[in-house]
Amino acid sequence: MNVWKERMKKILIIIVLLLGFTIGESKAQNVFCGLKNRVVKSGETVNFTVYYNLSAVWVAAAKASFSTKLETLDGRPVFHVTGLGNTIKSYDWIFSVKDKYETYIDTTTMLPMKFVRDIHEDGYKLYQYVRFNQAQKKAYTLNNKVFDVPACVQDVLSAVYYARNIDYSRYKPGDKIPFDMFLDDQVYHLYIRYMGKFQITTKYGTFNTIKIKPLLVEGTLFKGGEKMEVYVSDDDNHIPVRISSPILVGSIKVDMMGYSGLKYPLSSLVKKK
Repeated sequence: MNVWKERMKKILIIIVLLLGFTIGESKAQNVFCGLKNRVVKSGETVNFTVYYNLSAVWVAAAKASFSTKLETLDGRPVFHVTGLGNTIKSYDWIFSVKDKYETYIDTTTMLPMKFVRDIHEDGYKLYQYVRFNQAQKKAYTLNNKVFDVPACVQDVLSAVYYARNIDYSRYKPGDKIPFDMFLDDQVYHLYIRYMGKFQITTKYGTFNTIKIKPLLVEGTLFKGGEKMEVYVSDDDNHIPVRISSPILVGSIKVDMMGYSGLKYPLSSLVKKK
């Protein structure tokens, strides 16, 4: 039982970090600066199911949802994005996860102003709070800690929404798209690699997609290299519709299973199951 419980713990870490951004070396210039919002709108909700595979059997293990609403922070309009991740009730007796991530993104610059991480995982609790001063390149955390950060730094959730505004037609398959992220009191220099366009079939339906790969380093969950595959809708919404990756034991996939309030029609959907 302890082995299975630890395995489930590792699998469920990825519930909220849907795009799988993890540490990787990037020496290219950060291009996550200067993009204007053309995708994100208030009232959007996207839902996902996390599946785990061992011995050729896919098991639904967790649910995740992401919602966006327009608010005001320090007198500026922001997108308040909330990401929720929970184990399916039948797995709570093995390992219970109730995680909440929040980011407050300036609607003009699409850069984060505040980030909150509140996780509850089988009795383990962690609360993190970050305020960003993008003009001064500072991050302020709990206990009056101050960190120097690069220009246009992202948090783990705002990076997903910023990336949805990337014009992938500017890139050739194999190109890297670097960015900087602040997480756990550290700055990480990361990138995603553009792979081209593909048609795939998920649990929800058949989509025309854009495929990207984040570079992963070997750790407690993921194998090293560019093994994770992320497919986003090849339309103006750029929402993730499938994430798949081998892990140290088995493999996982995350499928988009519902949405509402998107800014544009989901024209990438070829056929719904």
